[in-house]
Amino acid sequence: MLELRRLRLLRELSIRGTIAEVADVLSYSPSSVSQQLTQLEAEAGVELLRRTGRTLQLTPQAQVLVAHTEELLGSMERAEAALAATLSTVTGTVRLAVFQTAMLALMPPVLRELRTTYPRLRVEMSQQEPAEALHETSSRNFDLVVAEQYPGHAAPHYENLDRRVLTHDAIRLALPARGAAGNAEFDRVATLEHAAHLPWVMEPEGAASRHWAEQSCRLAGFEPDVRYETADLQAHLQLVASGNAVALLPALVLRTDSGTLRAVELPGAPMRTIFTAMRHSSTQSPAMQAVRSLLHRQPGMIDEQGSADPPPTKRLLR
Repeated sequence: MLELRRLRLLRELSIRGTIAEVADVLSYSPSSVSQQLTQLEAEAGVELLRRTGRTLQLTPQAQVLVAHTEELLGSMERAEAALAATLSTVTGTVRLAVFQTAMLALMPPVLRELRTTYPRLRVEMSQQEPAEALHETSSRNFDLVVAEQYPGHAAPHYENLDRRVLTHDAIRLALPARGAAGNAEFDRVATLEHAAHLPWVMEPEGAASRHWAEQSCRLAGFEPDVRYETADLQAHLQLVASGNAVALLPALVLRTDSGTLRAVELPGAPMRTIFTAMRHSSTQSPAMQAVRSLLHRQPGMIDEQGSADPPPTKRLLR
């Protein structure tokens, strides 16, 4: 009989591509992973892995097993959720992946309320980039993800994930408060075009937010002078507040400012979309429902099913 634990190793190999990565993700040694896969091959009675140069390829028979393993893992997850639903107390562990803004602006009150309402529920939270977090949630290394996508930049879709819009977050041009920069050019900015000759801070190349920001500047008729690069949006705030740069920042980031910035509206009132995603097979889990429902019930959030595309008439989040 095939063992589910070994089947999961095969599935992970189909996702990760190398035994070393499978071992790293599951906290095994590479030799242990190899031994377990060899034993699975013996149990199956067919060749599952074929070496091509320095890489391992899954045979067609292995791909069949991987597809069934996905179904088995989903069934197990649904069974665990059904069992947990028979209990009077919400317990267990929820592994949550969030991006930086969500960790700073959304999660503190949610975690506090969870601790009070569900004292036996454990939440483990990790800061992750949205694309990686969605991939790892699909792969079962996280249970729930809070992710973002910028206008015209769709986040990756996975068939086994259930997505719900959390909010639409207005994006604005962030500037130092009037007089704070010691430079009248900052004070005169009233539109995006006025910032054409000022220094900018943006996220590193490759980030959806960076590509969107650059395209916005180009549509306004200029190439931004990006002098500072960092993925830390709190650093963006500090660089802007100190009069060293301007930036395009979402409302949730600006909400953490203590009054040292001013914000200018952008043409078309662009918004990023923030959404939650979890596996379809875990949506009935009381623990997962508790965390997700509380997130969607926060002030300014959307507590309903919806696509991750902002309606054109959506009001700005303030």
